[in-house]
Amino acid sequence: MSTVLDQIEYKVRNGIRLTREDGIALFQSNDLARIGALADEVRKKMTGDDVYFNVNRHVNLTNICTSLCKFCAFGCEKDSKKAYAMTKEDAIALAERSVKDPALREFHIVSAMHPEWPFEYYLDILRTFRDQFPQIHRKAFTGVEIQHFAKISGKSIKEVLIELKEAGLQSMPGGGAEILCDRIRNLLCPNKATADEWLEVHRQAHKMGIKTNTSMLYGHIETIEERVDHMLRLRELQDETGGFRNFIPFPFQPNNTALEDTITRTTVWDDLRTIAISRLMLDNFKYIKAYWVMLTLPVAQLALGFGANDLDGTVSEERIMHAADVKSSKSLSSDNLVEAIRQAGRIPVERDSEYNVVQRY
Repeated sequence: MSTVLDQIEYKVRNGIRLTREDGIALFQSNDLARIGALADEVRKKMTGDDVYFNVNRHVNLTNICTSLCKFCAFGCEKDSKKAYAMTKEDAIALAERSVKDPALREFHIVSAMHPEWPFEYYLDILRTFRDQFPQIHRKAFTGVEIQHFAKISGKSIKEVLIELKEAGLQSMPGGGAEILCDRIRNLLCPNKATADEWLEVHRQAHKMGIKTNTSMLYGHIETIEERVDHMLRLRELQDETGGFRNFIPFPFQPNNTALEDTITRTTVWDDLRTIAISRLMLDNFKYIKAYWVMLTLPVAQLALGFGANDLDGTVSEERIMHAADVKSSKSLSSDNLVEAIRQAGRIPVERDSEYNVVQRY
């Protein structure tokens, strides 16, 4: 007698798109090895044994935030002892130190939603980065930040994106998606973009030729059904626009958040299962990231056998996730990433922000 996994396996191998019910069944299954093997099979057909990374520098402009989401350890009030806010000169000095590395190819610029900074501050940062470091790709501002810019400027999302693109925005990170369900957002992050607003920002960006990443923050108060629905909403928008470059599942880190006394960190089992199911459900995404910063490098290496084919990058100096006391390093060298990928039996490929191959090791 055919089992549910038999039926899912048949669908995957015959190019039949998985349904919501299939996704739920995968999360309910305890056969992690079989799910992982199937996801790995899909990954191999899609991109072979190449595993991608890039050399990137995170620029987190401030942690002073109007949102103060319950799952966030980074954002804080202006009078907090840990509060900081970069001037343009601070940001440029950081960038100047970073470009001494000739391998650097991307600035990843994200921020909290500062209660006083005007939209012009962010435009000025982008223009200056564009003019002083034209050779470095500028990936900047999440969907929730861009919704915030629209609110504080009185402009439409489209107008904000046009101005950002003119100022030097080349692509967008995928943060702020969390779980695309307003039940969750109303409980955990009511002061920022709704699910529909986040999706609309990315829809508008894609229409302008701005490619974006996307993500999912899992392992807090969401249900399995809500995880699957999140993936389906992303898959639907990808069908419509083709503008997502990759998908990044982020395991929730409870330390130093408002949820730390009620939520425990996800298990490695859940992390690997979620990555594998992402690969199977998101059939129109070529790249699934195992974000080593949050998974730790050993678990990210394991994830390369469960459908992932990207480790993100060197990410010096990541602040947002480390505010939750993640145990990974604040950065890795290219040599570290190359060796980690080789240890997993895969081919290390350094890429640029557009997934053009820089070097295949």
